[in-house]
Amino acid sequence: MQTELEKFADIILQSQNIVFFGGAGVSTESGIPDFRSAHGLFAEHGELSPEEIVSHEYFLSHTDKFYKFYRDKMLFPDARPNVAHNYLAKLERAGKLKAVVTQNIDGLHQKAGSKRVFELHGSVHRNYCMHCGKFFGVDIIAKSNGVPHCDCGGIVKPDVVLYGESLNGDVIAHSVDAISRADTLIIGGTSLVVYPAASFIDFFNGRHLVIINKSPTFADRRAELLFADNIGEVFSSLDQMRLLG
Repeated sequence: MQTELEKFADIILQSQNIVFFGGAGVSTESGIPDFRSAHGLFAEHGELSPEEIVSHEYFLSHTDKFYKFYRDKMLFPDARPNVAHNYLAKLERAGKLKAVVTQNIDGLHQKAGSKRVFELHGSVHRNYCMHCGKFFGVDIIAKSNGVPHCDCGGIVKPDVVLYGESLNGDVIAHSVDAISRADTLIIGGTSLVVYPAASFIDFFNGRHLVIINKSPTFADRRAELLFADNIGEVFSSLDQMRLLG
């Protein structure tokens, strides 16, 4: 009898259009804490909810406090891609994986070599002047004190989607299109509780749905395969099977 991992391997070998939809659990193994776990980013800030700390309103009304939290808790310049990021990049190079749709803002998929990445919540590596629109890398925030400013005097804002802000329409369209065309959708490292991103999987009409997440999700009943494991462990086991040569 085939094990679940062997079934997963067969699915990958049969598939020609895989899309990966991932969340914070993909990056925790790179040392980046998630937002909501007992040891997550907001565990020590019980007086304020996540929605308050990284909201558009808080950014505007307490800009200096926002940047102190953002710089201390949301920038991880030393983080490196882990086995999950690397395996997904390998799947793309093999022509199997057609897109990564991520809720993460850390840019680790690109660091691992993935080319077609749709960042639903933006990226810490893109920052722009709210006055003149000039773009900057992450260093303008990481290496500054207080509120970062452009040469023109405008405040530099991270190109990340804060609570109370809308997702980028083009990113939504590309993500939904990729998911709708996929023959296999792999969901990993997300409990599918953040909307509207979590609703995008409703556009999947392909053959195989695989979910890798340590906690239950509302989509578990739809999954052909379900792994309640660390995503890195699952992908590491697949990599050892040398499916891709």
